[in-house]
Amino acid sequence: MNVLIVDDEPLARARIRRLLMNEPSICVQGEASNGDEALALIKKHTPDLVFLDVDMPRMSGIEVAKQLNSLALPPAIVFVTAHSEHALDALQLNAAGYLVKPITEQSLHNALTQLGRLHKVHIQKQQAEKVSYQLAGTLKSIEIEQVSFFSAEEKYTKMVFAGGEAFVEQSLKQLEARYPQFLLRIHRNTLVNKHKIVALHCRKNNLHVIELHGCNVFLTVSRRALKTVKSELYPS
Repeated sequence: MNVLIVDDEPLARARIRRLLMNEPSICVQGEASNGDEALALIKKHTPDLVFLDVDMPRMSGIEVAKQLNSLALPPAIVFVTAHSEHALDALQLNAAGYLVKPITEQSLHNALTQLGRLHKVHIQKQQAEKVSYQLAGTLKSIEIEQVSFFSAEEKYTKMVFAGGEAFVEQSLKQLEARYPQFLLRIHRNTLVNKHKIVALHCRKNNLHVIELHGCNVFLTVSRRALKTVKSELYPS
């Protein structure tokens, strides 16, 4: 299991690294001393697990975790802090574990054991992330990652993917709630796969359109959704 350690205190990072030496299945890919470094390293190495300090200057561990949870396949997170009152925030962010400093060998081992159980559930969840549809009277399914966009057309929801399109039973609202890590609303009638976005273009009269990878149509961004779309594409 590939691991990244994030803490603004060098001694705290060194302690976690030392304790992890007793876990033969762990490979420490690197360390980060702040949130910006952490996000950059996570995008570069895509670790399986991040030990994330909550109390860091500029960008807290909670803020880092919120950005990680928007990824298609976010790493598991074990929060580390000297203050146990942050436990509720960690639970709300679906943390895989929570360690209170000073970390002991036993508490670390317990967290990794629990993570092993959660990993099985995570795999099952990923396998279930498919969209079902009817085609010529046959029930089929496609992985949500392969879908380009959904659009509402009168009483139906059209799904467009590489190689075809189909109608699905779910409304845009239902799809948006079920696949928040994949779908981004760019218009009241349109959801796009955020991981297929190539660019946001500005046309005449301040009209904005989204370009998607492998899609030959440009999709209109409503003025109401523009701010949300920009914050997703260009996080500050």
